[in-house]
Amino acid sequence: MQNGKLLSWPAPPSESIGNTGANTSAVNRTSNSPDGSDIAATHPDQLARFYDAETGPEVGKLREGHHISRSWSVAYSPDGQHITTGSWHMFIRIWEAKTGATIGKPLQGHTTCVLSVAYSPDGQPIVSGSHDKRIRIWDAEIGAAVGKPLEGHTGNVLSIAYSPDGRHIISGSGDGTIRIWDAVTGSSVGKPLKGHTGGVQSATYSPNGRYIISGSWDRTTRIWDAETGSAIGKPLEGYTGSVLSVAYSPDGRCIVSGSRDRTIRIWDAETGSVVGQRVVSEFVMDRVGSSTERLQA
Repeated sequence: MQNGKLLSWPAPPSESIGNTGANTSAVNRTSNSPDGSDIAATHPDQLARFYDAETGPEVGKLREGHHISRSWSVAYSPDGQHITTGSWHMFIRIWEAKTGATIGKPLQGHTTCVLSVAYSPDGQPIVSGSHDKRIRIWDAEIGAAVGKPLEGHTGNVLSIAYSPDGRHIISGSGDGTIRIWDAVTGSSVGKPLKGHTGGVQSATYSPNGRYIISGSWDRTTRIWDAETGSAIGKPLEGYTGSVLSVAYSPDGRCIVSGSRDRTIRIWDAETGSVVGQRVVSEFVMDRVGSSTERLQA
């Protein structure tokens, strides 16, 4: 993100290949449509907006009916038909991706801002993480909470993701830990993953579900064994600012991460070595997932 504009890079990255034009407000979170054609982005001073992933211009925005200001988190459903957003005002809303119209009533249950949202691989449950230190699972069809909140973190829940098979949920927290949860029962699986010395801003699974990667305020990226919870190798280092976003390439061979120091790096997932040149941008806020779409070629 550069001066409020979303950028995407080829791999290995060397220069930007486009931007989203004149919008100059900060970008909180982004989510790519499953077919790669659009990017949804939330801005702190307005509703979520849509951008053409190839050419850059804004192509639409969500209609009024919910986050009049301070949209924070966003996620596309796996089929691309819906978008879910989390608000600074404590609730979640589901939208039609094509029309931007709201679907049903807001999902309410968190007691403060919703910092992260994600769909399960089958698109049915939605999971959310909040500044209230809790995780909630929602039925996407009826718009109701499923079970009790998942509790255990002592800091806000900054990142949330499902495993590729949908059996587990991982959460990254301001308390510096990652937790694994049973997606059906909501019970904690194993011990918290510890190793970061700062909050975990971003965490996600590898495409095969065997590994977890995390990015932290401690300026490092870490790789974990998803089954044992053990750290694999040494932290990936080199940033001078917090690591705000991490993602795997679709084939699992590369990891891409973005930092508050305004750089994006690509790493070899097996060796941990840097691939290509770093990209310098004005500011990196959340997701670098759009870059990984270009890594497999």
